[in-house]
Amino acid sequence: MPLEPKLADLPRIRGALRFYQVASVITGVLLLLLCTEMILKYGFGLELELGGPQGFLAFVPIDTVTAVNLSTGILMVHGWFYVVYLFSDFRLWSLMRWPFTRFILIALGGIIPFLSFILEARIGREVRAYLDRREAAAAATAASTASDASPGAPDAATSTTDTVEAQQ
Repeated sequence: MPLEPKLADLPRIRGALRFYQVASVITGVLLLLLCTEMILKYGFGLELELGGPQGFLAFVPIDTVTAVNLSTGILMVHGWFYVVYLFSDFRLWSLMRWPFTRFILIALGGIIPFLSFILEARIGREVRAYLDRREAAAAATAASTASDASPGAPDAATSTTDTVEAQQ
């Protein structure tokens, strides 16, 4: 039997899911920027320069950047945000008590273009459905427990009547 999240963790899972979804979209966009930058750099020999003599924002040949190299900036921002993405992946994975292979699959979303967008939609839909199903089951259990323990239930009145008749 696979492990399931604890009932007390359900509110934390919603927060972890939201954090994962935001991190997933940002990481996916940065990954697409990184892929575009790599194609421009290695395919066309261009880098993106900010504030140089060519203008505010310009593509310049490799090794001729004299101002801020945005190509390197994109690399660094994606790298650091991928670490945030891995943390959000780990947090959701540990709260949901999924197998380790699921963690690896979600982690691949930050290094395979477009996969983070696909996984964000799929994981989000799956986790929300699980949470709704689990909360409905918990509410049904609580409602049936409350109705069994209520003092004014018809079963209690019938058993009282039976007891009075038995005494006479």
